[in-house]
Amino acid sequence: MRIQSAQFYKSSSKANQCPKEDRPEYAFIGRSNVGKSSLINKLCDRKSLAKTSSTPGKTQLINHFDIDGKWYLVDLPGFGYAKVSKTLRSTFGALITDYISSRKNLMCLFVLIDSRIPMQEIDLLFMNSMIENGVPIALVFTKTDKLNKTQFSTNMKKYEEKLLEYWEELPPVFYTSSKNGLGSEALLTFIDDLNSKW
Repeated sequence: MRIQSAQFYKSSSKANQCPKEDRPEYAFIGRSNVGKSSLINKLCDRKSLAKTSSTPGKTQLINHFDIDGKWYLVDLPGFGYAKVSKTLRSTFGALITDYISSRKNLMCLFVLIDSRIPMQEIDLLFMNSMIENGVPIALVFTKTDKLNKTQFSTNMKKYEEKLLEYWEELPPVFYTSSKNGLGSEALLTFIDDLNSKW
């Protein structure tokens, strides 16, 4: 699948302000500075569809993007150690929880993880919470271009071993780079397949 049309649809500060649940949607989430906006832009082949920033915590609302008039791509606020106030971090948590628990048309939550660094406890806690609550997730490792083959292989093996301590099997896993486009086609094919089941 190749995206022909991608445009900003609306921002929402509450889940009940989101668009009607009349088409499938796919949400992207991760710790701040994981490369979420860059990946979204790469997937959509647009340079500035999602706003990128050197300042973590830039995304503070639920942002819906209309893709080909057929489905929504959703950019969620980051979680973790964004340099924002404790009150805002609390708001992000409530907003994310409200969105994930209420959207009946959420086909998959893509959890983005920086492939360069060891497993972070907050990532593990978040993913376990999603699994326990029956939220369909997929893991998306970002910034793979910044690792050599040995580093990449070692890091991914450690992640797999750690996750299988908690789960019987891994959810779908994607390895991506917003720089060279690695993984974009696989992600879009996965989305296209889910769309066909809507």
